[in-house]
Amino acid sequence: MITGVSGLIGTGLRKALLHRGFEVRGLDIRGKGAERGDVRNESDVERSLRGCCGVIHLAAVSRVIDGERDPERCWDVNVNGITNVLKGIIAQERTPWLIFASSREVYGNAEKLPVREDFPMAPINIYGESKVQSEKLVEECRREHGLLSAVLRFSNVFGGINDHTDRVIPAFVSAALYSGTLRVDGDENTFDFTFLPDVIRGILFTVEHLINKGESLSPVHLVAGRPTTLRELAELTIKLLNSDATIVRAPSRDYDVGKFYGCTERAHQVLGWKHSTSLESGLLQLAQMMSVPSDLLTHQ
Repeated sequence: MITGVSGLIGTGLRKALLHRGFEVRGLDIRGKGAERGDVRNESDVERSLRGCCGVIHLAAVSRVIDGERDPERCWDVNVNGITNVLKGIIAQERTPWLIFASSREVYGNAEKLPVREDFPMAPINIYGESKVQSEKLVEECRREHGLLSAVLRFSNVFGGINDHTDRVIPAFVSAALYSGTLRVDGDENTFDFTFLPDVIRGILFTVEHLINKGESLSPVHLVAGRPTTLRELAELTIKLLNSDATIVRAPSRDYDVGKFYGCTERAHQVLGWKHSTSLESGLLQLAQMMSVPSDLLTHQ
């Protein structure tokens, strides 16, 4: 069962799991028919969990800015949502395994880079705080009920058209394609952009680990491990798309993490996973997905 199955990661993950022979059930506030439901509703969660061998919990208020705009809703969806999922899992006759989607935001502004999974968690916004609390609930359930589980920490996943249009990469690509304006909120803010198909492959490796080895995993980064500033991203996007778009600069927002890129060693060691798609290739593929005539794209 995938919560948040209609989102950016969930849509592609469903297809990948079906391709590998899994039966997939979804739960999403945007779902259709029996898959329409809310993780804040215990009966929706219980109904969807019935008979499942495993759960991939993606459902969340998934953007920092949305959490700041409505912190109560962010906490309700993210923390009460995972609470209901854990309750539902424990109540099953055969306890399903769980993969929980967490975030780089749990670290806040780390003192050293690249960030390893054992670095202190020090979130600076409500979204990060909700992920820290959710991870603690998963760990508590593992200790008290023997839950087979894994926590995966993502960073700035991109690469699908089923995404928020105002997230930084979709917004930059769209502006570059149509001679618009790329707004940079903090020139030197540093991100670790991770291509969607690579993330999906990492989740599949985690599913295989839980099923075949039957061992829980401590938190694992599924990140590219490449630092890119917003200024570099804006300039790169314009160059790749051969665009005459303009760049405007604004101060960084006080609730944004200033610098992050993650260490990739643990994912390779425990899952055999490495991010394989360059930022340049990912940007070009996303532009193509957005129905751009091929003659607008530079050859790489």
